[in-house]
Amino acid sequence: MWSVARKIMMAQRMRLFVVLPILCLSACGLLPEEIDKTADWSASRLYTEAKSAFNDGNWEQAIKYYRRLESRYPYGRYAQQAQMESAYANWKDGDAAAALAECDRFIKLHPNHPNVDYMYYLKGLITFNDDLGYMGYLSSQDQSERDPKAARESFDTLKELMIRFPNSKYAADAQLRLNYLVNTLSAYEVHVARYYFKREAYLAAVNRSQYVLKNYPGTPAQEEATFIMMKAYEKLGMEDLRAAAERIMQLNYPDSRLYVDGLEAKKAWWELF
Repeated sequence: MWSVARKIMMAQRMRLFVVLPILCLSACGLLPEEIDKTADWSASRLYTEAKSAFNDGNWEQAIKYYRRLESRYPYGRYAQQAQMESAYANWKDGDAAAALAECDRFIKLHPNHPNVDYMYYLKGLITFNDDLGYMGYLSSQDQSERDPKAARESFDTLKELMIRFPNSKYAADAQLRLNYLVNTLSAYEVHVARYYFKREAYLAAVNRSQYVLKNYPGTPAQEEATFIMMKAYEKLGMEDLRAAAERIMQLNYPDSRLYVDGLEAKKAWWELF
């Protein structure tokens, strides 16, 4: 009798060893058939579902589908399209770093792709809007307090786009943004030059002003850069250089408001253009 009871108990234990793991998997939603409903989807269907989520603005879901598409079908047009659209989806989802990484990866993997110009444009657009876009200039924050790193990265990327793909359909908009970025960067340098001047770091103010005159010709910021340089040379007692700077001011900006307002008056944002 004890032998029979023992056999029954052992059988029950064995059933528990088999059933418990399955119950745990089921409770965690990890049963094989429930791990991924897309497991048997073709590349075409994965892309269609991803594109549908993309068009609906469901960026998170679209990114998940694009990643699965790339991992399962890494070659072919669907994978390449997934990479491009995934970059945009990441940007719209608020992950600029991931979006930039996707752009760089695509450019590296497909340098001769017919749409690689779009990836340069998108990369420039992402950094352009990284707190240095149009709304950034509308804010009350002093531009000298802003880090120009994003603006410089955007400028370099869009410039490369214009050089490599002058006939790109994105070239016209890229040129407008480049013009804006040149003004932004030159204005930043002038704000820094003014900062140095007010703190009596006159040589540093001169160097910043000269940088603007050399690297950003034709920008509105050159007027103030020249004036700062003239005043800084005056403070340094360098009369010949001051006189030379003054001649440039009188030749190019004879009616400059800076002669009256000096460096104390802060310009409104619209006056920087």
